[in-house]
Amino acid sequence: MNDKTLAIIKPDAVKRNLIGKIINIIEENDFVVNQVKSYHLKAAEAETFYEIHKEKAFFQSLIDYMTSGKIIVLLLHKNDAVSQFRKLIGNTNPELADSGTIRKLYALSQTQNSIHGSDSDINANVEIKFFFK
Repeated sequence: MNDKTLAIIKPDAVKRNLIGKIINIIEENDFVVNQVKSYHLKAAEAETFYEIHKEKAFFQSLIDYMTSGKIIVLLLHKNDAVSQFRKLIGNTNPELADSGTIRKLYALSQTQNSIHGSDSDINANVEIKFFFK
């Protein structure tokens, strides 16, 4: 069980000035924000980061979306961070997300779902190293 995870406030949420609201929810749920970075992904970086989805039909639209504007990358700490953060952000599809989750509150669609969270301890470590070298 890992005590850290990566979060990305995605371009749609950044453009709608939701950074503070999302970070507030994260902190209210006892996550400690240890590092924050504003970043604009280049296409090659996004392709590397989302390589696991390369063969999926939505890959290019995901790359286009994630490179469409600035993102906010957060290194979060909490006991059982990955699992706890996945619960907090909710289902990828906001229509299926539980009430009160970040995606239920702020996602525009399944693609523009406002926030990314690592899906496993292994991926959390890889993703953290990607942004916080």
